[in-house]
Amino acid sequence: MPSGPVERGVLKMSTGLVKVILDYDGTLTAEEDQVGELAERSIGTLSREILKAPLSQVRDDYYRTRAMLLAQPHKYWWEVNGGVASYSDEGAFIANTTTILIMLRTNPSYTQAVGDHFPEAEYDPIVDCSNYLFHKHTFDLEPHFREATERVLGELMAHPRLEPIILSSSKGDKVRKNMRILGFEQIRVLGDTRQYGIDPSWERQFAHPEQGEGQIFRVDEEHTIDLRRPAYYNALVKEMRDAEKLVVAADTFSMPGALPMMMGIPFLLLKTEYTPAWCEAYVRAHPYGEVLPDLGLLPERVEALI
Repeated sequence: MPSGPVERGVLKMSTGLVKVILDYDGTLTAEEDQVGELAERSIGTLSREILKAPLSQVRDDYYRTRAMLLAQPHKYWWEVNGGVASYSDEGAFIANTTTILIMLRTNPSYTQAVGDHFPEAEYDPIVDCSNYLFHKHTFDLEPHFREATERVLGELMAHPRLEPIILSSSKGDKVRKNMRILGFEQIRVLGDTRQYGIDPSWERQFAHPEQGEGQIFRVDEEHTIDLRRPAYYNALVKEMRDAEKLVVAADTFSMPGALPMMMGIPFLLLKTEYTPAWCEAYVRAHPYGEVLPDLGLLPERVEALI
């Protein structure tokens, strides 16, 4: 994997510091073990507080929608401001969020109820509703850390040139609370970075080696990546300013991985039981991408990059 180029317009300091940005949900935690509880809590809140509909009805609609999505995942995605934030099969939590989004959008009575409950939406009422459910219920979930998480964080913390930083689209308070369980409350958290935040008005262009300048690039016949994510971009650029190099590691591709790779930042995709073949193939073929078969291998792969 080549050393990443300096992003245009970013003045970097030659400090020798390498920042290792680690996605939280699904990378440090086994979200596949938590998603069932997250779904049931979300269904309950929708039934009681938002839709005011029978629990059995909302549950049936949820699981019917989920089956439809996962039968043809390339046809359904987490949509934000008209853009594809992520395809429905890229992660366990992503499948849950996308199921909720599609279920609420395709049922007119649900759409109306959500609009009434979220009258002043930041994105649109349905996206705001799904964000609310995610932040509310993942905060209370007992963390299921991956087996290697504690050791990996300890090794990164002990390395004289490395600074581990935890990345999350959730608010940082959840991550800080859970890091205290492992005794790593001193690790810095980049919370609420909104990797899902597609902004069609953002004009920043990126250079694809084969497809030229643009913001949306084709991965294969069924998938594209949308890089119009200014909040996440700005967070990465800020971290670049006082570091020699960034490395990003995550369990999903479109939200945390596509943008860094196109910025020339090395990206390590943690392969899990839910990693789609198309994500793995694209990352493996990209000059700034690498597939990590086990979280426990992360320190040695980072060491090889520096």
